[in-house]
Amino acid sequence: MRVDHAPIIVAACLLVSSAANARQPAPPAVLIEPAALRPMATQAEFIGRVQAMEKVELRARVQGFLGPRAFDDGAGVRAGQTMFTIEAAPFEAALASARARQAAAKATLENAVRQLERARELVGRNSLPQATRDQRVAEEARARADVLQADAAVKDAGINLSYTEIRSPIAGRVGRAAVSPGNLVGPDTGVLATVVDEKRVQALFPITQREILQHRRGGKTEIVVRVRLADGQTMPGVGAVDFLDVKTDPRTDTVLARAIFDNADRLLSDGQTVRVTIAEAEPERVISISAQALATDQAGSYVLVVGDGNVVRQQPVRIGRQRDGLVEILEGLKAGERVIVQGQQRARPGQPVDPKPMIQPAG
Repeated sequence: MRVDHAPIIVAACLLVSSAANARQPAPPAVLIEPAALRPMATQAEFIGRVQAMEKVELRARVQGFLGPRAFDDGAGVRAGQTMFTIEAAPFEAALASARARQAAAKATLENAVRQLERARELVGRNSLPQATRDQRVAEEARARADVLQADAAVKDAGINLSYTEIRSPIAGRVGRAAVSPGNLVGPDTGVLATVVDEKRVQALFPITQREILQHRRGGKTEIVVRVRLADGQTMPGVGAVDFLDVKTDPRTDTVLARAIFDNADRLLSDGQTVRVTIAEAEPERVISISAQALATDQAGSYVLVVGDGNVVRQQPVRIGRQRDGLVEILEGLKAGERVIVQGQQRARPGQPVDPKPMIQPAG
């Protein structure tokens, strides 16, 4: 009896093929992103110091006992608002005394004028010696000088009285009061409080001569200025450089530059240290990739590119600027080529992968 072995052979072959397929792993999954043309500005970063555009240190200009304060620490103030008062009674008395002396000097002047007029009449009738008339002229001149002096004393006393009200010449926000009411203050006391206008501030930073020359020779005049805060975040809005100092620091070969910023949200305060970034207003578009796609070996920088058939190849690249998580590619990639940004450790050049698009977070 003859046995047909063909079905058994076919079944065996199918079992062997299934086992072989089970032993071959699926291509590894990787995240990819296309190289793309993106705007990337040439920029430079500097350490700057914030200064208020307007800042006033309130001081006592006359000596006296400090009266009640007319503000709360940290409160907003108006231009012309009274901030401190100094006991005014002694200065009011001094003004009254000066006015009394002024009145007496004017009365003496009136009498001297009448005496001079009589002396001139008598001299005309030869009834008075010429020497007496000359004496009356001198007395009248001296009386006029006394009136001028008395007027000046009244003005000086009035000015000193006005100094008993210490006002803020600018609008802004006041800091902490340095002296409490009831203390004796005067011109030597120092700063009583500081008022700062925080709506607009300036950032002062040094820029090297080399950077100035590069900017001028490049013919790029439109720039934007931004501030990076202490938490690493960039302040909303841009500023404008409006001043370069006329002299260079010989020790550092730098020139002091000034940028003006609106500060309505009061993110910047007087004396604060910030990072000032200057960049082109219209940046050029360059081929760039995510920095996490870049790798380096002894030969230099390279990326893993997913080509036809989802096969991986190692591609050497020459990089340029790096900004905000992106790397400029000068040579080695074209726009649209797919590079692996995550899963490089699972990919091998010459082997296929399972590419998935990298999803960027919103914003």
